[in-house]
Amino acid sequence: MTQQALRENHISRAVVRIRTMALAIVCAIIGGVGLFVMTAWLIIEGGPDVGQHLRLLSNYFFGYSVTWGGSVVGLFYGALCGGVVGWAIGTIYNKVVGLREKSM
Repeated sequence: MTQQALRENHISRAVVRIRTMALAIVCAIIGGVGLFVMTAWLIIEGGPDVGQHLRLLSNYFFGYSVTWGGSVVGLFYGALCGGVVGWAIGTIYNKVVGLREKSM
């Protein structure tokens, strides 16, 4: 094996592709559970004006509110947005890796 081929082999091992669906699922879980927990935390904490900043998400997420029902809706929307973002990051990363491999 030549020195150039050996070097390319080491580089291709160092830069691996991301499993896009696995990243999307992980980001979906983090996004959904994260929004659910944030909403539940504010509901449990209580107070005179519960979740005034988090309530602004209802402008983007139809049906979301800082209530127990809204936390379930937030779980869905958080998972959806997290999954889309994870899928996009994985896809873009893999395309960049593919372009780097072609240029070598």
